[in-house]
Amino acid sequence: MAYDVKLFKLINGDMVIGKWDEANDKITDPAVLQTVPSQQGVQMMILPFGYPFDNEIEGEIEGRHILYTYKNCPEDVSTKYLEASSNLTLSTGGLGGMGAGMGGGNVSDISELLKK
Repeated sequence: MAYDVKLFKLINGDMVIGKWDEANDKITDPAVLQTVPSQQGVQMMILPFGYPFDNEIEGEIEGRHILYTYKNCPEDVSTKYLEASSNLTLSTGGLGGMGAGMGGGNVSDISELLKK
């Protein structure tokens, strides 16, 4: 099932990422995005909206509390959000560099590849 994951700015100033339910005009499974200064610059942290009292990403926010909807949500942020909200690790596609340094790819028989 595909979700329409979007970034929002709420009327209280919080930046929230969540699954947009257009039919019911609400954000489901909201999480707060917080910026954290680090030695490498600034990093983003995804926390449950009810943190520290709620440790799960769940709940709803009505659309009337949205001040701004961001046009784009960076893919890496939405992937991390989906991983955090579902407790699954998502693949970014491809073979992830598998095959690099395997001798030029001249193997025509898969059994020969497995012997290396």
